[in-house]
Amino acid sequence: MAGGRLVNVAAVLLDNVHPFELGVVCEVFGIDRRADGLPGYDFALVAAESNASGSVRAVPGFTISAAHGLERLEQADLIAVPVADDFHEREFPPELLAALRRAVDRGARVLSVCVGAFVLGAAGLLDGRDCTTHWRYSDALARRYPLARVVPEVLYVDDDPVITSAGTSAGIDACLYLVRKLQGSEVANAIARRMVVPPHRDGGQAQYIERPPARCGDADLGDVLYWMEQNVGEELTVDKIAAQAGLAPRTFARRFRQETGTTPYRWLLERRTLVAQELLESGDETVEAIAARTGFVNAAALRHQFTRALDTSPRAYRRAFRGPAPR
Repeated sequence: MAGGRLVNVAAVLLDNVHPFELGVVCEVFGIDRRADGLPGYDFALVAAESNASGSVRAVPGFTISAAHGLERLEQADLIAVPVADDFHEREFPPELLAALRRAVDRGARVLSVCVGAFVLGAAGLLDGRDCTTHWRYSDALARRYPLARVVPEVLYVDDDPVITSAGTSAGIDACLYLVRKLQGSEVANAIARRMVVPPHRDGGQAQYIERPPARCGDADLGDVLYWMEQNVGEELTVDKIAAQAGLAPRTFARRFRQETGTTPYRWLLERRTLVAQELLESGDETVEAIAARTGFVNAAALRHQFTRALDTSPRAYRRAFRGPAPR
């Protein structure tokens, strides 16, 4: 990205690739939006397997031509592996697995969509790392790659430089998360608006609801989440949020975890961090003022959260996106 260089992105096509998950990667990284003032990507489709005509089969019965072979992966900053049929039980080309290992060794990132994680596992890239996949195949992933730390209930996991995501729409979330991480909230939000999708869903959000709520439906919880987002700068206790939801605190906390996969405190902390990121990118307020606006008790608490969540400081984050911070 330095010096205006386009981020180099390659999507790997294996036989019987699923077009929706491939389309997610193409939609985020394969469309030239530079006329809208957004960064561009040097995007390519790479055939890891092909038939006699040089094309790759796609589900449910058409073919896709890819202009590049595996040599294209040697240049990529990001390699995306969308799902194909039977990934949870098939073998993968050794040349592809070796190329993925070389990419990570030289500092590239790899991103899997759904059971594309099995390819990364076969390359040894999940060993000792947190990762996820579609909930139907999380047990199989853990069995096949016992050194991987599989987190079955979440939408996506960033164990840099390996990003894994769950089924279908979670691939959108992971791609937009990565854009936000590398290029900032403004870019990710603009792409999301073009795609007409939510600009941010936490990776820790649950993939699915374990059991339907008895008294509080999705719309009710959505109203509470919206209220929490609008009041991130306030002191919000579980008791106060539960009262807003019209539930007893313990009932609300249990219901919240079932729906989101996390606690109210952690969800609120992630939202406060996200708002702080956007303020650092778009405004000139001091870190102290942003901490006060986003509900942190002081600037030190904000710095601690940034270090824990983003492995950087607020000032360094601002410099990365906007230049030197005000004193």
